[in-house]
Amino acid sequence: MSKPAGQDPRERATASSRPAADGRRTRGDASRRTVLHSATDLASVDGLDGLTIGRLATASGRGKSSIATLFQSKEGLQLATVAAARDVFTALIVERARTAPRGAQRLSALLRNALDYSRDRVFTGGCFFAATAADVDSKPGPVRDAVRSALVDWYGYLEAQARFAIAAGELAEGTDPELLAFELAALNEEANSRSLLLQDERPYLLAARAMRDRLRAAGAELALLVPLDE
Repeated sequence: MSKPAGQDPRERATASSRPAADGRRTRGDASRRTVLHSATDLASVDGLDGLTIGRLATASGRGKSSIATLFQSKEGLQLATVAAARDVFTALIVERARTAPRGAQRLSALLRNALDYSRDRVFTGGCFFAATAADVDSKPGPVRDAVRSALVDWYGYLEAQARFAIAAGELAEGTDPELLAFELAALNEEANSRSLLLQDERPYLLAARAMRDRLRAAGAELALLVPLDE
């Protein structure tokens, strides 16, 4: 399951948000992006603890001293890597779903985008946050806080869309939005994990079907769940 040919999806996701700049700042920003491109890939496979300036220098083709100057410390590098991965996650999953109305339609769009982000191997190790959460979940500190913040926002956004859907009558009254969001996120994470282990895309098809069935059981009409039919 290789990445599609053409411009890297991380480049497409973030290119429009870059301000114009000149001279040394432009070169410095380009160097930082190149390094973080390699850093997010490495961390998605080896975890944030496996992210060292030496390994990153080899992967990115940049000198160790240059990387040390950019990020100051290993923790600084780890935090910048989490922030870069979060920007990509937000652009490819959350922002793309905002074109759908709040509620069940946006919820199904979010889920489809999340499955595609993992399936398309935007990061070599699948979902960056699934990989790094397992790496830092028992290690208190700023890096764990950064990973946790990204995931708390993601889970909370899923739950918010479930609440909108209930309020709009798209899901049955009495549906527990927190439990529903938990179940849907778990299906997404299991598809990511199983696909990586088995090197098979079928878990994404199964997860999409299970998500659609769970939302149908909660009262959603099929017309609101079109992204999960693909």
